[in-house]
Amino acid sequence: MKLADLADLIGGTCRGDVALEVKALATLEAAGSSEVTFLASSRLRPQLEQCRAAAVILREEDLPSWKGPAIVCDDPQVAYGRAARAFDTSPVSEPGVHPSAIVSKNASLKDSVSIGAGCVIEAEVDIGDGVALGPGCVVESGAVIGPQTRLNANVTVACRVRIGAGCYVQSGAVLGSDGFGNVKEDGRWVRIPQLGGLEIGDDVQVGAGTTIDRGALGDTLIGRGVVIDNLVHIAHNVKIGEHTAIAACVAIAGSTVIGSRCTLAGVVGVADHVTIVDDVHLTGMSMVTGSITKPGVYSSGTGLMPSKEWRRSAVRFRQLDDLAKRLAVLEKRVLE
Repeated sequence: MKLADLADLIGGTCRGDVALEVKALATLEAAGSSEVTFLASSRLRPQLEQCRAAAVILREEDLPSWKGPAIVCDDPQVAYGRAARAFDTSPVSEPGVHPSAIVSKNASLKDSVSIGAGCVIEAEVDIGDGVALGPGCVVESGAVIGPQTRLNANVTVACRVRIGAGCYVQSGAVLGSDGFGNVKEDGRWVRIPQLGGLEIGDDVQVGAGTTIDRGALGDTLIGRGVVIDNLVHIAHNVKIGEHTAIAACVAIAGSTVIGSRCTLAGVVGVADHVTIVDDVHLTGMSMVTGSITKPGVYSSGTGLMPSKEWRRSAVRFRQLDDLAKRLAVLEKRVLE
């Protein structure tokens, strides 16, 4: 497409050769003479000296550092996302039901749906317009999948789960699995049936291998626009507010409430029955053991250091209580 057309699509202003033909997106380092790249941050300006791209998406203040054609915009990261959608060549599923799929006669499927090879659709399932199910998906009885939602291969949607419109679920995700509900009875663990459900709002993304448990009593709730990375576990009766982002390997224990517009970086752990207000940002590997009542950025744990230093520090950690007591005694003597 022409550079000017791309600029219109992504909401930028074309500078230089408006008729320049561009064919794809690439990184600053790898972009060639027919490709577009983007400058996400001004600190990356030095990389423009070696860049061989046909054009660069950047901010106005970065334009003097680039001598070639450009698309100027307020937020190159957002513009890059729009450009990626413009150049996306992912296969589009054709409507229809694969002959190897097993579909209950009591399921409701719109004519525009695409059901891949080996899928199983049980009774009382309702699948909306434009839904695409990749090979091997299982949708259990009573589940509802909203319009234009896509499930990649081997996704399991358990019974009575409700998924909104425009969602994207990657391979291997399990939605509505039984929560970790057990009670110790006569010295052994006995499973408690999980009687609730799972409700996922519109425009939610769920990563590969992620599991979201159904409620024990009542529903687990995932709000509109939530994005969830790969290998995340969300336990029973968790509630997550709109437009919260959860990175890989996060684990959220049961009955936790997380507000809107929060971010949980990789490997964050959240204890059960915790409440986190809106606009909280948790840095990587943080452990949340109590409720957070004020917006802000929170961290826990220690940063990386050479192993010998860490061992010495670990010894000192164990001595902190004794040192605090000795300091209190010294302070008391000074004040006497």
